[in-house]
Amino acid sequence: MTDPVLVFDGDCGFCTTAADFARRWVARTGQYAVCPWQQLDLTRYGLTEADCVQAAQFVDAHGRTHEGHLAISAALRHGSLPWPPLGAALTTPGVRQAAARIYAWVADHRHAMPGGTPACATPPAADS
Repeated sequence: MTDPVLVFDGDCGFCTTAADFARRWVARTGQYAVCPWQQLDLTRYGLTEADCVQAAQFVDAHGRTHEGHLAISAALRHGSLPWPPLGAALTTPGVRQAAARIYAWVADHRHAMPGGTPACATPPAADS
């Protein structure tokens, strides 16, 4: 068992703005913590720096890790009303695939989003 947490990139202005929204409106009654990975003991949550640079992470109370669009879905599902139904909807067939593509596009372009900076750019994927 672990304390649930939504983990984001604290060096990214766009991510920080989104995390502040989650903290204020979704987890407003303290259902989970919202923390930049740079301030966490990542090994406690079974995460690596590479995991956290690549995508948002949500670690639930059972220690299960959710990444990217599934992290956002989990954060919404664990939040205050009215957010849980939206989080559940993000995992339905068709919507899940669209959410994955949208998340990937936003993650790849977060440096160009409002509040984003060049430091927000994700590193290119390693070639196999």
